[in-house]
Amino acid sequence: MAYSHKNSKGQTYYLHSKDVTLRGGRKQTIYYFAREVKPGALDELPAGKTVVENKRTGLPLLKGK
Repeated sequence: MAYSHKNSKGQTYYLHSKDVTLRGGRKQTIYYFAREVKPGALDELPAGKTVVENKRTGLPLLKGK
C-alpha cells in the first residue's frame, strides 16, 4: 500500500519517487506527491524526511529533519 497523506483540505496524496539524471550526469532521486497511485509509489517515508504542507495550496512536501 502506498504511503498516503491527507491534507488540511481533505484531499489524499500518495508519495512517489523517481531517479533522474541531472545535466552534469549526476543521478538523484526526487520525491513527489500525486493524487493517484502511479508506478514508483513508495510504501513508507524515506529515512530522515518529514511531511510538511504548503499553507496556501495544501500540497504536501517532503522536508529533511
